[in-house]
Formats: sequence, structure tokens, C-alpha cells
Amino acid sequence: MPLVTRVTDLIGRTPLFELATTATGTRLLLKLEQFNPTGAAKIRMAREMVDDAEDRGLLKDGGHIIESTSGNTGLGLAVVAAERGYRFTAVVDHHASKDKLRAMQAMGAELVFVADEGDDSLATSAREDHAEAMAAASSNAYFTEQHNNDANARGYYAVAEELLDDVDTVDILLSAVGTGGSLFGTATRLHQLGCYPRVIGVEPVGSIAFGGSGGPYWQSGTGTPPGATIGTAVDYSLLDEGVKVSDRAAFATARALARELGLMIGGSAGGSVHAALTRLEEFPPGSTVVTIVCDGGEKYLDTVFDDEWMAVRDLLDSETEREVREILTRYAPADRRHPSRGAMVRAR
Repeated sequence: MPLVTRVTDLIGRTPLFELATTATGTRLLLKLEQFNPTGAAKIRMAREMVDDAEDRGLLKDGGHIIESTSGNTGLGLAVVAAERGYRFTAVVDHHASKDKLRAMQAMGAELVFVADEGDDSLATSAREDHAEAMAAASSNAYFTEQHNNDANARGYYAVAEELLDDVDTVDILLSAVGTGGSLFGTATRLHQLGCYPRVIGVEPVGSIAFGGSGGPYWQSGTGTPPGATIGTAVDYSLLDEGVKVSDRAAFATARALARELGLMIGGSAGGSVHAALTRLEEFPPGSTVVTIVCDGGEKYLDTVFDDEWMAVRDLLDSETEREVREILTRYAPADRRHPSRGAMVRAR
């Protein structure tokens, strides 16, 4: 990495982690986006949305950026706003990780809550309505509106380019769908580069993007809750399959990876990894399966990785944790086996 002068210069070139390989040569690779500044993928699209707004004359010197966010987009926008001298207001609810909210404030963001203290339900629709109204009431404000912003998906084009720098091809692209930008932006660019993977979207049980009855869920920054509008960044023309993963399975998977490998991933990424791990044998032999891990687990120490928080909400699932750890052991790549099991470790 050359010497840089801006935090956003550190975006990208995130590593690929080989999580599992079957006897038939199918391998599951994780694109670890927590190695970006802010520890999340969404700083990629935050920068792209601001670049786009500037190019179109929607943001001028001293402008005011407003966005509805569950945290990671807000963190990215807070960085960009700090670098470029914009005011940034994040419209939030108490469903968001407290550490994300604190970090946005540390970078100078103003937080506007749409729910009362103690109400930790997901309030996506209320957040978006309030952000839109705030922007409309100001002559110098711009609502980035991530769910319906074409620049969202373009922010992830570099993910596709980085993947094809590291592997010959991507056969299956499987990842969480929140706004849809990371999965469909990556898929769009892969197509442009002549790579046509099977695209599998993952959402929480309770989300409505792939149909079915909606309901509450605890996975953060992903899915479309009942009452919210599915944004234009969800490109159904690119989607081959949509699957749903429960909070219990998603969080059990994140916890299993932490305990088995020391790898901390967020709850929604746990859902994607669970969907991939449990069907690896279904994919054609020799397939390269890629999951975009949109953020790390360190932001969820008081939720996903807190036994008391999990128990109160009936989210603990020791049986699924055990099953995931068994799968990880069964499919461990040849040069990564657990030392306590008397196995070979990576040559040094």
C-alpha cells in the first residue's frame, strides 16, 4: 500500500478467505469487507453516492448530507463528509448497533432518532420518510436515498474487479440482500467483465424482498421489513434464487466461526455463510463460491456475541452452532486444521 493522505484512499483490495473446500473441489471464499475503513463494505457505495451527487451538482461546498441508516452506510458517509467538509445527519432507530451510532457521532455526524429510547424495533420506513422530509425542508441538503440510488450498485463494481484479480472465475455469488447494492452491483460488473455466476440472494426470515409473509427480525442492515419499500437497487433480473435464513441460524453461524476460527463476522454475513455452507455439496464439483462478508463481528459484541442478549430474545442455538463447527471441520482446507485435533497447520 503506498502512502495515502485520506481515509477513503484505503478503501478496497480486501482479502479473500478460503473458508471451506469439499472433496469434489468446490470451495467457499469469503470477501472480507471488514478490512475497509469503518469495517464494512458500505463505505464503497457511500463514497460513490457522494461522488455522483457532486458530479450532478446536487452537493455543493458546505452542503448537508442526510441518510436513513442502520449504521454501516452512515459510518461511510460520516467519513466522506468529514473529509470533504459536509454536514451529515444520520436518521436512525435503536435497532442499530450502539457502537455504530457512537462511531458516527465520533466523526461529527448528527443523529436523529425516529423511535423512543427503549424501543429497539426496526423502523426502516419511518427512518426513510423522515430523512426525505428533512432534505425537502432544506435548500442545501441532499438525501442520498441509498435504496433507490444508482450509485449504490456502482460503488461495488470494484468488488467484482478485485475478485477476478484473485480468482479465475466466480461460479456462484451468494450474499445478503439489504439495499441490494453489494450483491447486484458486484454481479452487474462481473457480467460486464464476461463472468456470469449463479446469483443467490439471502435475506432474514421476516424480510419480504423474496416474497412470503413479513415479520420482525434481528439481523441488522439487511432485508426489507414489512411496510418498507423494496428499492431499485434490488435487481431481480440478475437474481437466480432467493433464500431466507433465520436469525437463530445466522447468529449461530457467526458465533461458530468466531469460536472455531477466530473469525468475527456480522450477523447478516452469518446468514449468507450458513446458506452457503449447508449446501456446498449441492453445487457443481469444482465450483468457486463467493460470499461477500459485508462487515465484521466486532460491532455486535453487545448483541450477537452476548449470551444474555441472545437468551432474552430466544436466539441462542447451540445445536446449530455445533453443526456449523462440524461442517467447518469436515470441509477445512488442507492447510488449515485445528492444532488441538493433532492436525497439520499452515507451513511457515
